[in-house]
Amino acid sequence: MGYMKAIIATTVFGIIMMFAGLMVNNKKSIVAIATALFVILLGVNIYDLATTSANAPQLMFSNLLRIEHYSLWFNTLMTGCTVLYIFLMGNEIMKVGMHVAEYFSLIFFILCGLYILSTYNNMLMLFLGIEILSIPQYILAGSDKRNLKSSEASLKYFLMGAFSTGILLMGITLLYGAARTFNIMEMAAMLHSDALNPLALAGIMFIMIALSFKVSAAPMHMWTPDVYDGSPTPFTAYMATIVKASAFFAFLRLFQVSFNTLSAHWTMILAVITAATLLVGNVTAVFQQSVKRMLAYSSIAQAGFMLFAILAVNAIAWQGIIIYAVAYSVASIGIFSVLVKLKDYTYDGFNGLAQKEPLLAFATTIFLFSLAGIPLTGGFMAKYYVLLAVVQQGQLMWLVIFALLMAAISVYYYFRVIIAMYFKQGTPELNSEVTAGDKLLLIITCIIVLLIGICPQLVLNSF
Repeated sequence: MGYMKAIIATTVFGIIMMFAGLMVNNKKSIVAIATALFVILLGVNIYDLATTSANAPQLMFSNLLRIEHYSLWFNTLMTGCTVLYIFLMGNEIMKVGMHVAEYFSLIFFILCGLYILSTYNNMLMLFLGIEILSIPQYILAGSDKRNLKSSEASLKYFLMGAFSTGILLMGITLLYGAARTFNIMEMAAMLHSDALNPLALAGIMFIMIALSFKVSAAPMHMWTPDVYDGSPTPFTAYMATIVKASAFFAFLRLFQVSFNTLSAHWTMILAVITAATLLVGNVTAVFQQSVKRMLAYSSIAQAGFMLFAILAVNAIAWQGIIIYAVAYSVASIGIFSVLVKLKDYTYDGFNGLAQKEPLLAFATTIFLFSLAGIPLTGGFMAKYYVLLAVVQQGQLMWLVIFALLMAAISVYYYFRVIIAMYFKQGTPELNSEVTAGDKLLLIITCIIVLLIGICPQLVLNSF
């Protein structure tokens, strides 16, 4: 029952926040209750991690869940990133609308989906995890009722999400027809490369397309810019980071465990998707005028790099996905927490920020360095590990070179923000004053980004 504590805690805390919405009228009190519950949840995860054997995976619920040490480590890191997000964004979430307690409740349910996706051992649990993760997001995307773009984002996200769920179910059905099991370990034993069932191959393709939708890989990325741009900024920050990372972890788990022996059949298709994702994300980001929309396309480009972990069917891929998830999440939450302070989201809105708020400008620079993959930041080590995984594989060197070229393009649009802050004149308007607490949290976030870059073993200690 060890691991179940975290899943039960997310559900119970989600329900507590619903009741808090009925009983507590003060928004600041609701934020304080939610923050305390998220910190307790992090404690529960750390306890689960400490009391679970690193060597012996546990099977639970008639083998529906398989608890490994690195899955619990991923959960702990992502819960830690969520706590950081709540500290940085709690007051901004409070300003989105009336139903503040419900927003926190939905974030707890998203974490419940994340915990299932990191430990599923059965295709039905994969489906359930994705739905528990996705449905709260559709609601959060449309939570700003005064903004038509928010309602449009919610509708687009829901329709595209429902569409991809149908494709996922079709893939699971075809795989069940080929392997006669939903268990991902048994499926690996039933599917052999030498006598591959066409049903299985079709099922793998359907699942690849559906999961590419979830992680916004091209050409299944069409919903991403509009949804990220239209959603309230605090929720965009969560969708683009922790939610995306958990979908990637689920993607990697399935393809490493079940389809490992069949990699010759799907590697090239996924390589083409990866190249398209890198190209579309980076080239389109160059032409954006809004920094928020640029970050939406940049998240597509980052997804291209994370796909390298799935292409490389080896142990370094696991390290790559975990370090990328943390480095990308922390830097992106940091940059969104700065963005949400500004009234103008265009590049001009950043003009002269270094004169008005030097600490904000410095923190933004560190976060953008990390996203661009500049050495000594977490983003550099993240890119290094995912590319190393593919290099060790010995194939697809053309894709690694292409990714490095695309990373060079990304420097251009990230540095546009830095140039605006330091070298252009202007007086950026702030939505709210930057408090001493905000500055302290931004400094801590910068330190985390640099620590991951200088000492990646901090994040990789479970390997």
